[in-house]
Amino acid sequence: MQKADVIIIGAGAAGLMCAIEAGKRGRNVVVIEHANKPGKKILMSGGGRCNFTNTQIIPDNYISHNKHFCKSALSCYTSSDFIDLVNQYKIPFHEKKLGQLFCDHKSKDILDMLLSLCEKYSVTIYLNTEIISIHQLNFNSPYFELKTNHADFSGFQCSSLVIATGGLSIPTMGASPFGYKIAEQFGLKVWPTRAGLVPLTLHPEDKEIYSLLTGIGVDSITSNNKINFRENILFTHRGISGPAILQISSYWQPGENIFINLLPDINLSDILKSLHKQKIQKSLKSILLEYLPKRIVEIFLNRIFSTEKQLQVISQFSHKELEKIAFLFHAWSLKPNGTEGYRTAEVTLGGVDCNSISSKTMEVNSVQGLYFIGEVLDVSGWLGGYNFQWAWSSGFAAGQVV
Repeated sequence: MQKADVIIIGAGAAGLMCAIEAGKRGRNVVVIEHANKPGKKILMSGGGRCNFTNTQIIPDNYISHNKHFCKSALSCYTSSDFIDLVNQYKIPFHEKKLGQLFCDHKSKDILDMLLSLCEKYSVTIYLNTEIISIHQLNFNSPYFELKTNHADFSGFQCSSLVIATGGLSIPTMGASPFGYKIAEQFGLKVWPTRAGLVPLTLHPEDKEIYSLLTGIGVDSITSNNKINFRENILFTHRGISGPAILQISSYWQPGENIFINLLPDINLSDILKSLHKQKIQKSLKSILLEYLPKRIVEIFLNRIFSTEKQLQVISQFSHKELEKIAFLFHAWSLKPNGTEGYRTAEVTLGGVDCNSISSKTMEVNSVQGLYFIGEVLDVSGWLGGYNFQWAWSSGFAAGQVV
């Protein structure tokens, strides 16, 4: 039986951060990972360049049934703190947009930094190790026993057990519901989970129309009745994606419409009426082609006008028709069929109920010595480095006390 002060299940961003901080305090730390490599999601994130944090992080950028839960951890370990760490290791990075920070080279730079720190603080990482069972040795004691498939040990014992197993997104990276099962074993509520930051699919009739736009990206304002996002959308052969769609997907509920303003920088109604008043001898279609790709103009206009009508000069349209045209492009209403699911989702919404957890330490209120950190908790961030920051912050918080 291998004994340690702290055992962390999961060698992802949160787990490694927690291990480093606990190791700094002189704790004997073991990380158990079922995959053959640590930090797989770190390596594939940000298109291989790891969007490791965001300079504009505030609690409002996170979704949770307990909206105040993330405040303490995010304030105790900020994006500036992680940036300082990146600078210490001389990892070059840049801001892409909207405060999003990416490595100049590869995501591996961030993982190598974390693993170097683990080595510095004598953290032991066991890969290819499955957890068979977890037991609390005594109900009133903070000691846990883990049975695993490790060839050299019958199991592990610890006084602090940290669950950093992540959510269900990207199952090809080894995602599983294991963390939720542990929570339920110890009597914790787990909120229903669903895919977040995920492309949306379309109903067959819409897919037939809009799949002709596959590969086209457009700057937009995408909204529902809760929130709006100004970023690109991207038409795909299955539906619609791009940053604005990924963002709104976390707030979208099945059966709801989303609304997309394809021309956020202009007032199309005013422009068309002004040209109409001046009796400009330009066709409706040629005017719209100054602002949008040809395929979008054609497919959208085909919904309301014949080809011949589209080629009429603008002065031949009524004011009512001009308003209809403007509404079509400024307030495109779309009812998605669903999402692409966990296969392509960047985050899992829902998870372990934060009301059961200390917001300062990440310890379970009812089970001494048991901690949950990172994505397994019911905390999900926006696209753009927010979820990595939650991993760093929650891992840091637990690492100070385990």
